[in-house]
This record gives sequence, C-alpha cells and structure tokens, in this order.
Amino acid sequence: MKINLPAHQRIYFASDFHLGVPDRESSLLREKRLVAWLDQIKADAHSVYLLGDIFDFWFEYRHAIPKGFIRFQGKLAELRDAGIPIYFFTGNHDMWMFNYFTNELGIPVYREPKEITINKKKILIGHGDGLGPGDHLYKIQKWFFNSKVCQWLFARIHPNLGIGIAQLWSKHSRIANTKREEKFNGEENEFLLTYCKELEKTQHHDFYIFGHRHLPLDLSVSPSSKYINLGEWVHFNTYGVFDGQTVLLKKFENEK
Repeated sequence: MKINLPAHQRIYFASDFHLGVPDRESSLLREKRLVAWLDQIKADAHSVYLLGDIFDFWFEYRHAIPKGFIRFQGKLAELRDAGIPIYFFTGNHDMWMFNYFTNELGIPVYREPKEITINKKKILIGHGDGLGPGDHLYKIQKWFFNSKVCQWLFARIHPNLGIGIAQLWSKHSRIANTKREEKFNGEENEFLLTYCKELEKTQHHDFYIFGHRHLPLDLSVSPSSKYINLGEWVHFNTYGVFDGQTVLLKKFENEK
C-alpha cells in the first residue's frame, strides 16, 4: 500500500482500547473519550489505523455480535461516510473479527502485520502479539484460536453462553488486572524491539508501529529506524500520528 500524504493531512494510529473491561461504567467512559478523540482528529485525518485489541472480546456469530460500544461504532461510521479510510488489525483479544466491520462500515480487517509506504517512508504496522522471541505457549494458543476448527466449535455455542464465558475470561486478562501502567525494564527485555532489530537486518523500515505492549515507547531500531509502541487507553490515552516525515507519540487530553 502506497500513500501520498498531502501536507495538510495526518495519518493516525491507535490500539488497545480494550472496550468492555474492567466494568461497564469505566468502559463507557473510555468509549466516550475515544469518540471525543475521533471527533478531534477528523478535521485533518487522511486515514486511521486501529492496531488491535480495540475490544477486550469480540466474536461474530452469523447473526449476532457482542452488544454495546455503539457510540464508538457510530463514530467510525461517521468518519467512513465522510470519506476517511479506516483500517482494522486484529489483536489477541479481537482475533475473532470476521466480515461485520467490512460489510457494515467499509473497514477492511487484517490479521498479520502489513507494510505501507507513506511519502516514501516504509512503515510496518500490526498488533504485535506472537512476534519476537519467547512466549511459545501463547503462540500455540494463538494458532489454535485462529484455526477454523476452534472458530467453528465456538460458533456452535449459543451467544448468551459464549459471550458470557468470554466476558468472564476477560476479567482475568492482563489489562483488566493491572492497577498501574506497565513499566519499561530495559531495551534488552522489549521483545518487539528485538523483533524489529532482527527484521531490520534484512529489510529496512523507517518505522515499526505496534500495540500489544501496553506501554508508550519510542525507541531506536537503527540510526535510520524507529520502533513506536502505541500504549493503551486504560491508563495512557496515547496514539501515534504521522505528519509526512515522522511518527510522533501523543496523548489525548481534551476530555469533556
């Protein structure tokens, strides 16, 4: 995908909203905050990239989806109707997204990292789960959850039970049980940075943009390459913006 970005427009990246946890009240406040953010950026947004874990749980039955989050979905529809492209990358919490967003909102869904070129800057974007060294158990779990067999079996469960089970599972997730924000423990312990550095040896990218880590990060991969982690919206309210030359991490603070 190649994009020529006009000087007056920006491209926005965000991830890890985790709508739905830890409870309805705080999730609703977060949803309203996200709607306010989308309202703020729509004036100069060329396009918006949502890099996974937008919902803490999502499963599309043939004729049903999880209820709620209607303000957020309505705002996405408004931006799409205004001609602003939106791209959705699944994360480990919303990997069971199929064709609802594409059919209803015109938002394509991607399951793997994707390279885009904007004004000759090469950028690799994705959620970030399952990349880099270690975490072999999760990688096996991800393979199984992404399998057609697993999806077919879960679809056989009635939505009232299936979504209820998933919501109980979500209460044990990392984001739902973290009282404080994640901490930086040194570059050598950042698995996504390790992934970027290994890939950079064979294929240059000016920027690597991921979520999943739940910590806003702006780190050097090489003298001409950066790794940006978008953080999350439970504690940080951070996002990335490309201005035509570089990617900046910003914090949304215009809450009403």
